[in-house]
Amino acid sequence: MPDKNTCAGASTCNKESCEGCQGAKSPQDFKEKLNAYSSVKKVIGIVSGKGGVGKSFVTASLASAMGKAGYKVGILDADITGPSIPKMYGIHGEAFGNEQGIIPSVAKDGTKVMSINLLMDDEEAPVIWRGPVIAGAVKQFWTDVVWGELDYLFVDMPPGTGDVPLTVFQSLPVDGVVIVTSPQELVQLIVKKAYNMARMMDIPVIGIVENYSYLKCPDCGKEIKLFGESHIDKTADELGLKVLAKMPLDPSFAEAVDRECFYELENPFLAGVPEILKKM
Repeated sequence: MPDKNTCAGASTCNKESCEGCQGAKSPQDFKEKLNAYSSVKKVIGIVSGKGGVGKSFVTASLASAMGKAGYKVGILDADITGPSIPKMYGIHGEAFGNEQGIIPSVAKDGTKVMSINLLMDDEEAPVIWRGPVIAGAVKQFWTDVVWGELDYLFVDMPPGTGDVPLTVFQSLPVDGVVIVTSPQELVQLIVKKAYNMARMMDIPVIGIVENYSYLKCPDCGKEIKLFGESHIDKTADELGLKVLAKMPLDPSFAEAVDRECFYELENPFLAGVPEILKKM
């Protein structure tokens, strides 16, 4: 029963009349139901405040690490207008469905993948949709896709704090997020935006991954700071977060992605993250 000091009908308020009062209702739960033929134990979101920081690369790296650790993993590519996960894994062609729902594609390393590219006749065609339609597609990747038994589902989100991240945070039972950034000081401001959004949505932040931290000279081994000195430790201290990794700009990583053989990669820079995820 709402407080009579705040209820508009306080003078005539009683238990019976308050049954239909808006103030007596609990907050609305926007969580969508998972596909009936699926079981997902943990949902991990990968977010960034801006594009071009290697968010999809980190998503796939974490999924690969957990897969190699013996867990069943999947990737929900929520970056509807800029999907890149299928090409990284060499997955092409349309996904199919049955009476249970949409069947995700399976990469050579066993990672299950669902992306808008797998539902289009032409994977190079642009997705020119408005926000609500994009948000609806992301929900369907949760409600209509037959994920089966998964230990971890990694959600590769588009950059920023717009419709899709909001939809994911509200509609999926996200257990935590990893924020991806790069060394530029300007980007640290964007990190705080992503952090504050997660905090406002009551989503735990697992930590920060800094990408493009340096380039190692192939001749002398010197670390070259292409984007200047890193400010990530200072930002992490201010926010009370862990720096999970500082990853270099490595041409061999880019080559594997271009060859669509991401599953062959070993990413030692994220070696400590699986233990953190296991304890969640």
